[in-house]
Amino acid sequence: MSEKPCSFHNEKELRDGQAENMSAGHALPYEKDNSVFLAFRGIPISELKNHSILQALTTEANGWEPGVVSTEVLRAQEEWETVDSVLPETGNHTSSEQPGKLISFSEALQHFQTLDLSSFKKRIQPTIRRTGLAALRHRLFGPPKLHQGLHEERNLVLTIAQCGLDSQDPVHGRVLQTIYKKLTGSKFDCALHGDHWEDLGFQGANPATDLRGAGFLALLHLLYLVMDSKTLPMAQEIFRLSHHHIQQFPFCLMSVNITRIAIQALREDCLSRECNRQQKVVPVVNSFYAATFLRLAHVWRTQQKTISDSGFVLKDLEVLAKKCPRRLLKTLEVYLTGGASVQASLLGAQKLHTTHAKDLTFTGVCDPPAHSSEGTRLI
Repeated sequence: MSEKPCSFHNEKELRDGQAENMSAGHALPYEKDNSVFLAFRGIPISELKNHSILQALTTEANGWEPGVVSTEVLRAQEEWETVDSVLPETGNHTSSEQPGKLISFSEALQHFQTLDLSSFKKRIQPTIRRTGLAALRHRLFGPPKLHQGLHEERNLVLTIAQCGLDSQDPVHGRVLQTIYKKLTGSKFDCALHGDHWEDLGFQGANPATDLRGAGFLALLHLLYLVMDSKTLPMAQEIFRLSHHHIQQFPFCLMSVNITRIAIQALREDCLSRECNRQQKVVPVVNSFYAATFLRLAHVWRTQQKTISDSGFVLKDLEVLAKKCPRRLLKTLEVYLTGGASVQASLLGAQKLHTTHAKDLTFTGVCDPPAHSSEGTRLI
């Protein structure tokens, strides 16, 4: 018979030496049948630390003191004890500064009202400067001037249009997150930069690059559209139209262009009559933006427009919007107060066979002339 490996003898000697060094009160004899370890059966794990046998195995005889615990062990114990108190992230943050919480239009507007926008205000041109015959014609036949008491509110709107998107501003981030969630139906936050913004109709991964000429006002208009319970269904329907397999168009980019039209209409006093009547500027500009977007959706769907027609559609839309803003606002009012069939007609989803179909399909004296070069391409 060959001799046992030396490792066997070393292990045996080590075990015997450890047994001899144990304290007399806690000596644990070695039994071949492992009967001692069978005694642990039936003892809950949480009670093992109080068992005398386990205490004996953890005395200084083994060169380890129970009172001295390594930092790794303490850290692991703390993490384990706090497992039950850790809650999963749901994307809903209670702090008003967290991007997980939706933001209303009024809250976003108040944010700008509390900021020092003097550097941006210097850039605005509140009105269009006219000279010569153009100034005389505008004075005689043009719309009335905006009341003096509304100049500050008008200037605020134009100043916000000079502000860019600041990804470091929590309010700006919440505005973007709210627009994304309302249009897509998502309940979770998304990155402020990424390809998902292209799905909403921006040209690239950074929405800030598409706000030229409209600034943050373009995002406030989108926020108004999706946060108002009356206009949200319209926004979602236009958003679905923008993803049509043939008639698709960049939704947010088109919205930015409509905001530009609203800015020009405000500066050219096209909205002054309605602002003076309501003694407000912001609500009138918001409604004008929504009404213009509604008109675009109607033309786009009923006239089977595609992205190649977008330039002509926007030019004709600007002519109509500046010439007959009241008619557009009235159509929006009909849409918001009408039933499902009226709304479907105004969005071009179906035709109404009523005596009032003429009013509900935007036809009338305020439509762009059919003989114009751009108009012939639209009709």
